[in-house]
Amino acid sequence: MASDEEARPGLAPGSRWPAGTLFAALYGDLAPHPWWDPEHDPYFLFHERSQAMGWLDDLWGMNDAGQDHPLRTPDAALVAWFQVGVGPASGDRPLPVQPFLRCAGDAVARMGTVTVRAVQVLLPVQAIDGASRPAYAPAPSLLTAGWFGSGDPRSRTVVRAALDSGQSPSIPAAAPRMREAMGRQEVFACESLSLADHDPLTGRPPFDDRLWNGPPAHRATFGGVLAEWSLDAVGWLAAFLADVAAGHGIATPLLLTVTRP
Repeated sequence: MASDEEARPGLAPGSRWPAGTLFAALYGDLAPHPWWDPEHDPYFLFHERSQAMGWLDDLWGMNDAGQDHPLRTPDAALVAWFQVGVGPASGDRPLPVQPFLRCAGDAVARMGTVTVRAVQVLLPVQAIDGASRPAYAPAPSLLTAGWFGSGDPRSRTVVRAALDSGQSPSIPAAAPRMREAMGRQEVFACESLSLADHDPLTGRPPFDDRLWNGPPAHRATFGGVLAEWSLDAVGWLAAFLADVAAGHGIATPLLLTVTRP
């Protein structure tokens, strides 16, 4: 395991997960449990949880994780970050963002009581193999949307979801058509689209620009109502947006930032 100071971009040597990198940064507040052993750091906890759930070496290969990060913005309230390598998302499987964020949430919950205010996720859209998807599942994340429709309507939360394509202008160009495609589901009711050059989270993402086409430059912000404010729902939204982006010809990593105003 690499320490925070030794963190490096990319996959671990010998990794069999070459298609892309999933990176998540959780921002907010963490009140550590009095019984938490700091030796059980985010890397250890994420590794053990993903192994216990059968996700390790099935959905992803472990790369790195930590609390601090040498590339984080000093004033950003970073709680923890996680980085894994993933294989191609072929057939009727979306990118495994939903279990990835669920696993990250379980890991930080072992550390303390956390209030998540924003989530940044690097989405390896290039790992989506659209040609292998059956006609009934052009966006396989839609097949699991019903879970959120069974929840408490009072849990619905206003959020902003900003997608950034870095130095590529692909997201602003595709954003209007992507918004139209969002009407096929009810997990995230999109109410607005802004192409203004702003970022809902202050500071740069805490990873090396070599992981994508960084630094951030071209973005679109979708405002709307999410079925609930949870890492589960944010993970579903992230996988869905990756599906939609791939369906509109985007084949490069995208940075997603989801915040509660």
